[in-house]
Amino acid sequence: MQFDDDADLDTSEVRDVRSSRIPGGKATVGGGIIGFIALILGVLFGVGPDQLGLASGGDEPVASASSAARVNQTCRKGSDANTREDCRIVAVVNSVQDFWRTEYARRGGTYGGAATVMFTQRVGTACGSATSAVGPFYCPGDRQVYLDLGFFDELRTTFGSSGGPFAQAYVVAHEYGHHVQNLMGTLSRAQDGRTGANSNAVRVELQADCYAGVWARHATSTPDDKTGRPLLTRLTDEDIRDGLDAAAAVGDDRIQERFQGRVTPESWTHGSAAQRQQWFHQGYRTGDMAQCNTFR
Repeated sequence: MQFDDDADLDTSEVRDVRSSRIPGGKATVGGGIIGFIALILGVLFGVGPDQLGLASGGDEPVASASSAARVNQTCRKGSDANTREDCRIVAVVNSVQDFWRTEYARRGGTYGGAATVMFTQRVGTACGSATSAVGPFYCPGDRQVYLDLGFFDELRTTFGSSGGPFAQAYVVAHEYGHHVQNLMGTLSRAQDGRTGANSNAVRVELQADCYAGVWARHATSTPDDKTGRPLLTRLTDEDIRDGLDAAAAVGDDRIQERFQGRVTPESWTHGSAAQRQQWFHQGYRTGDMAQCNTFR
């Protein structure tokens, strides 16, 4: 996975509030065993933390000057994305949103962007306060993606993913898949309270996986708004395998087998490892969001 060294990164699409102070301290999701249970329940790669009753309050983080300026100061060029993890996330966000802007325009529409918020430990959102234990998530209330970079270590060490830069890119692209669903009005289907292999919750997650695959298919050919050249210049078969491996690692069946020793499909909220791989590959193979209808 390689970015154009000379490309300018748009850090306005990322808010860096790492090491910030959260006023009020109203988050109810704790670390340790409570956060561990939250992960087992399948909050990973989901939408706002309030959906499972794991958060309360909506305080906004107050960023210190040093943290607020971090990516603004260090993530300027594609070369930075090729050497720094946080800058790579900035570049992936830029690439994903370049694609969706292009795709919406091609279809005669206008894409409304979403910022990614990098945080550590906990963060306040329009969906409530959450700790990093809930994993990456998208909040439809404020149309922002929330991400603690420490999750990528958990993805590898706790959930058994092979890791790699594109595994991280897959996570980000999946969350922006939820943003696209929110813009299209399909995200709300997941909020009917039902679980299970055929539930709307699972179908929403699988569609977000498919949308991530669609972006991956077009990532090296989508022109950057400023340079007219693709921001992402190389994506290898090995990168795609890392993405597929990450998708499988957070399948409901894999998580249940690993942490509770049995698989209970009636409680699934995100889909099996095979399903998640299948739908990411469907998006990557076709490159067509119309082929991502998981609700049929």
